Amino acid sequence: MKSKRFYLLATGALLMSAFSLSAQEPSAPPPPPPPDDVMGGPVGPRVEILGFGEMHPGKVVTGAPYSAVAVTETKQTLADGNVIDRKIQSNVYRDSQGRTRRETTFTGVGPLAASGQPRTIVSIHDPVAGTMYILHADTKTADQMPGRHNKKPANAENLQSRFEQHFQQEIANGTLKKEDLGTQNINGINAQGTRYTRTIPAGQIGNSNPINIVNEQWYSPDLQTMVKIVRDDPRLGQTIYTLTGIQRTEPAASLFTVPSDYTVKQNTPRGLVRQERGRPPVPPDGLAPPPAE
Repeated sequence: MKSKRFYLLATGALLMSAFSLSAQEPSAPPPPPPPDDVMGGPVGPRVEILGFGEMHPGKVVTGAPYSAVAVTETKQTLADGNVIDRKIQSNVYRDSQGRTRRETTFTGVGPLAASGQPRTIVSIHDPVAGTMYILHADTKTADQMPGRHNKKPANAENLQSRFEQHFQQEIANGTLKKEDLGTQNINGINAQGTRYTRTIPAGQIGNSNPINIVNEQWYSPDLQTMVKIVRDDPRLGQTIYTLTGIQRTEPAASLFTVPSDYTVKQNTPRGLVRQERGRPPVPPDGLAPPPAE
């Protein structure tokens, strides 16, 4: 049951994140992760687990095409010594116009663990045309999402200002520490490193001792994207996101268009989440679907 919930969470969050983030990336290093939701669990790792570590709201990046493989692995050690190891891999592409494509494959979680069959979700975003698609290869359909053109939301500046104020307050009261890690070559790309250490004081969530949550972010000014993120959280384990196999050539234009044999239909992020929740798992060949839980 837990694995099924994780699959639905992963699929739903991927679809929602693909829409809300719109595959736009910053022209400057992004701010540190937002404060943790200490009761419900950190939001940041949920996005990083899905391989969205290099995607942040901001202006569209043009003139810096690349393709790469984004690998995110999370390891969690339980109190009894048992280890949970999850890995998600995505093929990511960006062309000179700022159009992006992401192909994320889920294996070994939820219904897929029993079937042994992977599931790939493809998202395409064209910020110039203001279009966003989610492709389903199994049904040859494409969900067209209500996209937005290259412009900031009306409340973007207000939200950024509030976030910066909170950021400075955390540094002032000692709950957040920022360190410059200098420059490092990561997979052939020069990146600037920053470490953020957030401390949950003793007693804040019933903890007897302070809890330190450490985030290392390695940002490439050239690519204007994250090439590595390392997050250590004693509550959830370690998550490592790495952009590998980086190619600086222009990706094929066909990657950013819906195939001609696909049927396009209108949808919304919430509609897609409901659609995924109701989709029956794919059983192994010759086996009946498992009973509903």
